[in-house]
Amino acid sequence: MSLLSDLLNLDLSDSTEKVIAEYIWIGGSGMDLRSKARTLPGPVSDPSKLPKWNYDGSSTGQAPGEDSEVILYPQAIFKDPFRRGNNILVICDAYTPAGVPIPTNKRAAAAKIFSHPNVVAEVPWYGIEQEYTLLQKDVKWPLGWPVGGYPGPQGPYYCAAGADKAFGRDIVDSHYKACLYAGINISGINGEVMPGQWEFQVGPSVGISAGDELWAARYILERITEIAGVVLSFDPKPIQGDWNGAGAHTNYSTKSMRADGGYEVIKKAIEKLGLRHKEHIAAYGEGNERRLTGKHETADINTFKWGVANRGASIRVGRDTEKEGKGYFEDRRPASNMDPYVVTSLVAETTLLWKP
Repeated sequence: MSLLSDLLNLDLSDSTEKVIAEYIWIGGSGMDLRSKARTLPGPVSDPSKLPKWNYDGSSTGQAPGEDSEVILYPQAIFKDPFRRGNNILVICDAYTPAGVPIPTNKRAAAAKIFSHPNVVAEVPWYGIEQEYTLLQKDVKWPLGWPVGGYPGPQGPYYCAAGADKAFGRDIVDSHYKACLYAGINISGINGEVMPGQWEFQVGPSVGISAGDELWAARYILERITEIAGVVLSFDPKPIQGDWNGAGAHTNYSTKSMRADGGYEVIKKAIEKLGLRHKEHIAAYGEGNERRLTGKHETADINTFKWGVANRGASIRVGRDTEKEGKGYFEDRRPASNMDPYVVTSLVAETTLLWKP
């Protein structure tokens, strides 16, 4: 008699050339990931060879009931770590039947910026540090915390090991390996300052692919926490009080910044970011004002400042970059619930296209 696990792990390649494609898109809140699967006649590696699809936008808060059809355009393909074999995950963006990006489709505007010749020439690299919090399912309280109570104060938990300090490592490690399997350029993981909070990093990724890869990594993490019976939170300040918030620090460099003399280019780019501080803060995630308080390794939300090796700054430049006179910088302002398409394209637009 077959067990469920036997059937879930069936190797389809023994009996059919058909593959399963899981189409993934972003729902109406801008953070909710939706997906559905379809059968394809054979393996596909080029998103342009995949069929468009549709869904009921009235059920995701993206269309009225009387005109609810929204069209999915496949944009990026990753290997499916859940079904394995030749099965795939497909990152899509959403359009009206007339071919107009719907309001929650932030990818389309980002793709325009990343296809601008001035941006293409500079080959923008991104490394995104995605922080998140694991919550106990029925009480929505961080994993490892006593229900209705608090653990000991912060200090022992960052990058720690031990049953009383690291909560959820099985989820974190499963996610790490699943992302590598999928072809996502995940570059590391670590336990964070607040217990129950973790981080993974995606990058360096070029242009629009940074957003595609981060959304794919988020989807995989949602699926793994679903299996584990744990709730995934991207809230930028899940617990009020003397606890660190959750961000999505965005590391950035261009060809000119990575070349000799790049430090001067970096300083000019940071100056431009300072002039558009309010526009960036408005685009860097909901509820960020609860996180950017000037405490817990943040700069105050209304203040723009940069510094070398300063984790209390809006923009941090690494010691290596200063020493070598070239490299990258880190924008520490984005919240954990930011849209990477919005953040990466806005950084590129401000530093490469915007004229003060």
